[in-house]
Amino acid sequence: MNRPAVCFGSPSPEHDISILTGLQAVRALSDAGNDVIALYWSKTGSWFEVPSDIEASEFADGLPRSAEPVELHLGEAGGFHRIGRRGKQTPMHISAVVVCCHGGPGEDGSLQAMFDLAGVRYTGPSRSGAALGMDKLAFSGVMEAAGLSSLPLYLVTDELSLEEPGPFIVKPRFGGSSIGIEIVENLETAQALAQTQPLLREGAVIQRYLSDAIDLNISVRTHPAVTLSAIERPLRPEDGGIYSYADKYLRGSEGMASAPRELPAELPAHLEGQLRTLASQVVELAMVRSVARIDFLWNAHGLWVNEINTIPGSLSWYFWAQEGISFSQLLSEMLEEAVTKPVIGFRTDGADGSALRDVGAIAHKLA
Repeated sequence: MNRPAVCFGSPSPEHDISILTGLQAVRALSDAGNDVIALYWSKTGSWFEVPSDIEASEFADGLPRSAEPVELHLGEAGGFHRIGRRGKQTPMHISAVVVCCHGGPGEDGSLQAMFDLAGVRYTGPSRSGAALGMDKLAFSGVMEAAGLSSLPLYLVTDELSLEEPGPFIVKPRFGGSSIGIEIVENLETAQALAQTQPLLREGAVIQRYLSDAIDLNISVRTHPAVTLSAIERPLRPEDGGIYSYADKYLRGSEGMASAPRELPAELPAHLEGQLRTLASQVVELAMVRSVARIDFLWNAHGLWVNEINTIPGSLSWYFWAQEGISFSQLLSEMLEEAVTKPVIGFRTDGADGSALRDVGAIAHKLA
């Protein structure tokens, strides 16, 4: 059976962008001759099947009229099921799901864990890789522990004290697409933001802001072999500020793909070599699978690993288009990888009842 699905949306601040990525993926796979199932994960967390030719505008005011509810079952009979008129449920036979959910539970390991429990094959990071990539503090700690060059990153607390002067950049510990990122002049402002900014309430991190730093990004795909793309240099706004959500997604008709950039970036040979070496190390350390984007910062004083985006906007297709790889080919190879890998299962070795036999009453354990 080879019937792919694409899931998109999710209860996330990046819900709308996820829809755009998902619909692009659905259309590309459909145009390549695939019978694609389009699965919409709503803001309320419910699942729906929508027509494969649906347009983005139909989601602008909420749930499209054409949406039909489906359910995701966990366990031995897991997977997606259609719901009939009398409540009868029938399995949807899906070979693998292209995950296009940016941010929130679609990218932090929650969705990946659900799919593992349901026995559903999927593209993108594993639950562990997703959780690490979404947690900026944890990712930074892993890079630092491995000896990779990265800017020190701190958790914003009332007790935090920094000797270095501002300005600083404050980010949500969990999140992406530059949502909730602000530049502040001092630590006190960052601490106040962490208490009042809704997007920072789950955790805020802070690091020194390098106004002269240049953003450099590279994409990686892991099938049919681990391959690094050309290096991209996103072009910052003329005012020299941060590369914002609007800069990424709202300045052109193709979203992330039409954002201003230099690709391939014109870089000294030694710098390009250093970046590619670091990127290869990140792939191993961060358990990268499928397609991801790794972000770096560079100035006259050094090159630093900054962040990883495990489910990047438009699945980083614009990187690979430079190398003659179409979006449909990129998606097909992602699906091929997902299908050929075994479903992630769970082991119960050792749970044979030995610890439960003759244990006596639980009340005795509490005495």
